[in-house]
Amino acid sequence: MAEQRLQKVLAAAGIASRRASEELIEQGRVTVNGQVASLGDKCDPTEDVVEVDAERVNVDPERVYVVLNKPRGVVTTMDDPEGRPTVADLVNLPQRLFPVGRLDYDTEGLLLLTNDGELTNALTHPSFEVERVYVVLVPGPVRKRTLAQLADGVELEDGLARPKRIRVLETQKSKALLEVVMTEGRKREIRRMLGAVGLTVERLARVSYGGVELGDLRQGKWRFLSQPEIGTLHAAVEGRR
Repeated sequence: MAEQRLQKVLAAAGIASRRASEELIEQGRVTVNGQVASLGDKCDPTEDVVEVDAERVNVDPERVYVVLNKPRGVVTTMDDPEGRPTVADLVNLPQRLFPVGRLDYDTEGLLLLTNDGELTNALTHPSFEVERVYVVLVPGPVRKRTLAQLADGVELEDGLARPKRIRVLETQKSKALLEVVMTEGRKREIRRMLGAVGLTVERLARVSYGGVELGDLRQGKWRFLSQPEIGTLHAAVEGRR
């Protein structure tokens, strides 16, 4: 894509009106590839990194970022040879999107989809230690000794599994709700990890990924990420690239 005036690019991306974008530039609040921009500067929306107030913004009209509340019984693929429902059945957009990581068939909650391959790779690579937050329903109460055992790490067949943080959110009668924070996404890792200490997962949902929250998004529904949320994802991997 050819270079365009920066204020036009910001306005087209919905950051602000063209006049307000000019004011942002004049105030020194906009950078392009790390350099403070000046009024009259141009940029290529498909190539250049644009930040407003030190927060990266998406100015590429072809880049799409979506959050879906995946129900149980849906596979995290864009097509399935077995004919099961897929996330592509729920997010119908002209761009070809790919899931950021995966959620198991019987796990629900927040799933990010995008066509930004570079960001996807960073968000899913274990070395970036991007936080995923889950809530888990298990039989209760859960003993402090069991929480300590999990915090120390549990040896599984594919290596040590250790949550970054784990705590009891709520205990009612014979049920307990746990919050589990992980920084990697091995297959069925939470279920296997909890199973190793005698806890059966009755329900499992992801509620946050890289600082993006599920909020009150209903099951089976999706929405575009806001500019601040896109900036949050970039911030989650910045400094580790």
